[in-house]
Amino acid sequence: MHGLLTSAAARPLVAAGRSGCQSGHRDDEAGEDEHREGENRCSRAPARRFGPADTALAGAPLDKARDHHGRGRDLMRAAAAFITDLGQGFADAVDQGADLLLLSTTTAPLGWHITEATGTPSLGVYLQPTAPTGDFPPVVTGSRSLGRLANRATGRFALRMADRVYTQAVTQLRHRLALPPASPSEVRRRQEQANWPILQGFSTALVPRPSDWRPGLDVVGNWWPHHDPAERLPSELEDFLSAGPRPVLIGFGSMASGDGERLSEIAVRALRRAGLRGILQAGSAHLAADGDDVLTIGDVPHALLFPRLAAVVHHGGAGTSAAALRAGIPAVPVPVTADQPFWATRLAALGAVTDPIPFRSLTAERLADSLHQVVKQQSYSRAAARAAQHMATENGARQAIKTIQQLTEG
Repeated sequence: MHGLLTSAAARPLVAAGRSGCQSGHRDDEAGEDEHREGENRCSRAPARRFGPADTALAGAPLDKARDHHGRGRDLMRAAAAFITDLGQGFADAVDQGADLLLLSTTTAPLGWHITEATGTPSLGVYLQPTAPTGDFPPVVTGSRSLGRLANRATGRFALRMADRVYTQAVTQLRHRLALPPASPSEVRRRQEQANWPILQGFSTALVPRPSDWRPGLDVVGNWWPHHDPAERLPSELEDFLSAGPRPVLIGFGSMASGDGERLSEIAVRALRRAGLRGILQAGSAHLAADGDDVLTIGDVPHALLFPRLAAVVHHGGAGTSAAALRAGIPAVPVPVTADQPFWATRLAALGAVTDPIPFRSLTAERLADSLHQVVKQQSYSRAAARAAQHMATENGARQAIKTIQQLTEG
């Protein structure tokens, strides 16, 4: 099967695809040769990312947001230009042929037109809940609940605002595909009325499925990155972990570019004030520090490192938030932008993290207080452990493969 993955969905869906190869196509009673052949099929399975979106999806919208410092009109124009380029790249890729489109929140409003023009089936693979609900406000607002009626109303308004960003892209894409004119809102409503299937790749421990969602919206659990069973942590990191009490990891992922020196100073001061050993993960901010009680690292698999930590300080991204819960360790969330305040709030509701510290309010003193609290008070660890037990019962990859097989095998 030829599949088309966008960068926003590629990492978790590669995990789902690999799991499907290794579990869905392997017989528990097969011999070693059959098992090895199954894994070889995984490595040969054709799937593609499409080029123009690769780097753009990784950071362009957030970079644009930083460049424009919140000037709404300029930001909307920048986003519209980005989406228009993305739509053309999408069409270029599909020209090469695909059996299935796996569409993220960013690419679904473009992929629907490809499906309409070519008949290629599509499936939503979302990492954030976007459908309006009374249970919580739109994830991008970062606001507290406004009450059920207001939550749903603001959810619908957020979708209409997103539709505006896609207007130019949809007009050009439909013209290229020889489709009759239709607005983004019109096409979105068609998908909703048809109960277009969307798999939500997060845990019900964080977001139980809202009862007022339409059919076709399923929360299936996370799609975890695949790691080779033989993979190990770097020796320097292993030595540090073994040299004393469990450390705290501090990292901001792809956030906070340009703030590395300030954040590194805050991190080290907070760790020492709290009497804790620490690991700084460089990330896009380029955090760095030296000392017997602190180590700087690059990217390492969360699944290998997190279970050996006392706590994590992170930006509240969907993936890092879930990885910390999966490891059963507490955290101090420092949300920066986009959906991060939403995930930080959900974590706090579970009792697995301290009160979130907004990025602009981060100080060494405030971080040290939160670190002391999250490490010393066992209620946070117990809450994280309960969530980990719940997440262990979910198999998002299996659910994704089952749905993909239904779409492609009829």
